[in-house]
Amino acid sequence: MNLTDLQYAAADNLWVAIMPELMLGVLALALLALEMLLPKKHNDLIPVISMAAQIGILTGLFVRFQTGLGIDTFNGLLHHSAPGQFMRLFFVLTSLLVSFLGTIALAKQKLPRVEFFHIVLVITAALMLLVQANHFVLLFVALETVTIGFYILVSYFRTSPLSQEAGLKYLITGGLSSAILLFGIALLYGAAGNPALVGHARDPFSFPALAQFLALNPDNLLASVGIALVLCGVAFKIGAVPFQIWVPDVYQGAPTPVTAFLAVASKAAGFALLLLLAHTVFGAYQSLVVAILTLIAAATILFGNFAALTQHNVKRLMGLSGVAHAGYLLLGVVASFYEPMAISAVFFYLFAYLLASMAVFGVMTHLAGADDAAQTLDDYHGLAKERPFLAVVLVVGLGSLAGIPPLAGFIGKLLVFIAAFKAGLYPLLAVAVLGVVVSIYYYFGWIKSATFAVWRGTAETGEQPAPVTTAVTPVAAAVLGLLALSSVVLGFYQGSFGEWLLPLTQ
Repeated sequence: MNLTDLQYAAADNLWVAIMPELMLGVLALALLALEMLLPKKHNDLIPVISMAAQIGILTGLFVRFQTGLGIDTFNGLLHHSAPGQFMRLFFVLTSLLVSFLGTIALAKQKLPRVEFFHIVLVITAALMLLVQANHFVLLFVALETVTIGFYILVSYFRTSPLSQEAGLKYLITGGLSSAILLFGIALLYGAAGNPALVGHARDPFSFPALAQFLALNPDNLLASVGIALVLCGVAFKIGAVPFQIWVPDVYQGAPTPVTAFLAVASKAAGFALLLLLAHTVFGAYQSLVVAILTLIAAATILFGNFAALTQHNVKRLMGLSGVAHAGYLLLGVVASFYEPMAISAVFFYLFAYLLASMAVFGVMTHLAGADDAAQTLDDYHGLAKERPFLAVVLVVGLGSLAGIPPLAGFIGKLLVFIAAFKAGLYPLLAVAVLGVVVSIYYYFGWIKSATFAVWRGTAETGEQPAPVTTAVTPVAAAVLGLLALSSVVLGFYQGSFGEWLLPLTQ
């Protein structure tokens, strides 16, 4: 490579294209600097500064949503698309809500606080780069940055044995998933870089080059195995069967804000990545991808819903219900091969899932004691009488997750099911409908615990409800109320939001 090549490469590094990610990185470092510079009595201002800056970044992303779409930067490492831009907004909004929940959860702990917000920002920036990846090197580096950050956050409550156990389990399973993903990438690299094959790529890690090779070699065994392994690696991240074994334990042991972060951001990143790979890179192997995802989707829906029926711990219940939601979203991914509207349906579903999940986790964060891994359904008895506002938010969030009309979660499921029906996926659609029927039992069991008085005999001496230690501040009431209200409004009217999502099908 000569000087001219280096100059050309440098000219393609459009730093302004990743300005939001750079701002998040600078903000993360600034929080650590502020902790050293500010007096300890003013350290409570640091989370406020972090959230205020994130609101500014979120506003900037929304205003410049259509800017720079369809271009490649950094010598093909990044591709700026409408789905990628939507997911950038999604991740900053999720980070903002997780930071808010973190202020509530950390107030009950004698642990370092600033580092929590620092890691959340780093993970968010990596997630934003991940969904814009156009090259396997960037994809893997960004994904590992996210995963390593979650290793730390999951075990952040270091005084809790369950948090430490969850961190260890996530480390082991995360390492296994990374190994599977990397092995799949290596096989694809070996196949696409083989000079003996037609259309071998100069840079087999590049998505466009790899897609071109796969189109010219649609029956390559090595590539088929590589694709299957890459799909399995991504299935770990979204908690799909048979790679869901880590979900209940990690969701229970992790701090509740981290559980929310995993449930929403990590799952959304996995599906954005799955859509990107399935349509941009693996399109020539559609029959293989569809077969694998169809089997995984059916097993995921059935396992998630039936396993959640017996759960009494609410964090484990949310984890297993999240497995079921991954199955519904996989149904949308499979349908997207035959029906373009399925892509926007998946993104709408993810946004509805964000609103409902954050509302539920917000209530859980307020009701949790110092050990938030021990919350059970019994802790919610009498909630409607003692704290009616939290009960209403919980009912709306759980109703949306269950797919009860007219909430946003119902519309999300309906759109995915319509796409699946148009795509002719009738057996898989039947499994999904069965899953929805089963899910009503455990969601309404939780709602019943919170809203109906339950008679308990004098001989019943089970666990007593955890003490309520966190009052709902005006800011918290506004945030939780807005989440619940958004689920209701978006269930009645999707017009403007639906039109905004339309470019995501392109």
